[in-house]
Amino acid sequence: MSKGLFIVKPVEPAGHVDAGEPVEGSLQGEATLKRTLTARHLILLGIGAVIGAGIFVLTGQAAANHAGPAIMLSFVLAGFACALAGLCYAEFSAMMPVSGSAYSYSYATLGEFTAWFIGWCLILEYLFASSTVAVGWSGYLVSFVTTTLHLPFPAELASAPITWTDGQFVRTGNLFNLPAVVIVAAISGLCYVGITQSAFVNAIVVAIKVAVIAAFLGVGVMYVDPANWTPFIPQNTGPGQFGMDGVFRAATIVFFAYIGFDAVSTAAGEAKNPQRDMPIGILGSLAVCTIIYIAVCAVLTGMTHYSLLGTSKPVATALEEVMKADPGASLGWLKTAVEIGAIAGLSSVILVMLMAQPRIFYSMSRDGLLPALFGKVHPKFQTPYVGTIIVGAAACLLAGLMPLSVLGELVSMGTLIAFATVCLGVLVLRYTRPDLPRPFRVPAAVLICPLGFLACLFLFFQSFVEHWHLFVGWTVVGMLIYFGYGYGHSKLRRRAA
Repeated sequence: MSKGLFIVKPVEPAGHVDAGEPVEGSLQGEATLKRTLTARHLILLGIGAVIGAGIFVLTGQAAANHAGPAIMLSFVLAGFACALAGLCYAEFSAMMPVSGSAYSYSYATLGEFTAWFIGWCLILEYLFASSTVAVGWSGYLVSFVTTTLHLPFPAELASAPITWTDGQFVRTGNLFNLPAVVIVAAISGLCYVGITQSAFVNAIVVAIKVAVIAAFLGVGVMYVDPANWTPFIPQNTGPGQFGMDGVFRAATIVFFAYIGFDAVSTAAGEAKNPQRDMPIGILGSLAVCTIIYIAVCAVLTGMTHYSLLGTSKPVATALEEVMKADPGASLGWLKTAVEIGAIAGLSSVILVMLMAQPRIFYSMSRDGLLPALFGKVHPKFQTPYVGTIIVGAAACLLAGLMPLSVLGELVSMGTLIAFATVCLGVLVLRYTRPDLPRPFRVPAAVLICPLGFLACLFLFFQSFVEHWHLFVGWTVVGMLIYFGYGYGHSKLRRRAA
């Protein structure tokens, strides 16, 4: 049985795909995903996924509780790990332009059992992340409605009925988070209709939030007080609280801000020219986002003392503090623009996450590891519509009932494991299949791949020490599903029998 667990899916050189490929279906007559995305679409998808929660929610909390002004260094560390993983993703996605991301790559290099584990971690990433960001989106929307528009909104419908306090769930007295449910349902409907419409809407949203961030940087830099950057690394006050220990802890937290760049690879099966466009989309979006994050961190901690940024809306909070200190500062318009940009930015993160998860299900279903209904493609829209409906319903439930704080680090842990596996898989395939054409090759792979693997595992264990029981519990559920269904229905194992 152990040998069968690690059966490897054969890898064949991918034919060059272009816009001329028929979209009606494969040679076997089954419906396939529609190839419509260009390199520009993929870069915007990456920016849409990454720029959002990190700037508008997590940056301030990580600075206030863990790193201080050195949050900039935390983003560099997290970005470094992502860059190493991004290079590996680029090689895989150009060589294997299929939907499925790290799941598909692991299946071809480390075997079925590892592929299932990674696929299960990706479910943790995309499904739970979309719900988590939806809760943050709800907070910004309610703040905009109540403080900017001065309209009433019932508190019972603005947050989850439970919260996480001292290691246990506690009732809050609220009913459910209505705005979070509405945004997930609306975006799920958009994803149901088609990838082209989703990419078009995402491009508009990305333009809005990048314009808002540019305005914040341009205006905010004039209010920077260098004294707020001293000390750059505050003295350690406990485990994970400031000092270099806090910088590493914050790096794990803000890693959540990067979880979306790998979502570009899940759209490989819908790219017009994946051999050329996938590396551009992945590395281009990652480079742009890292630069933006560091710039925003510098301005944010320069405008306001880091200890005041531990709110759910740190950018708006920084502007509020400047207006308190300098009543003559006319920044009310910018605060309103930031709130609108946050609403738009978080919307695009939810969009890309809800696009990615059904495509993971699609790939796993086509391999027989999940029931066939997850692999059904809509005959008109050519989207994995059943998976989209199921993911949307589950995300609505989580967003409406669960608090933001419970899932954030679990999402980062699942992502880091997937990234580490991709780094290892590239190196394995270099030795097991050196004959495969590689339109993009990781430079100095013997150095980059192990370094990326170790960097991701290092960040993973920063959170695992505290949340190991939750992650192990999630893994056990996944193993039960695999051995209860996936192992016996694996198409690869049946063909090998």
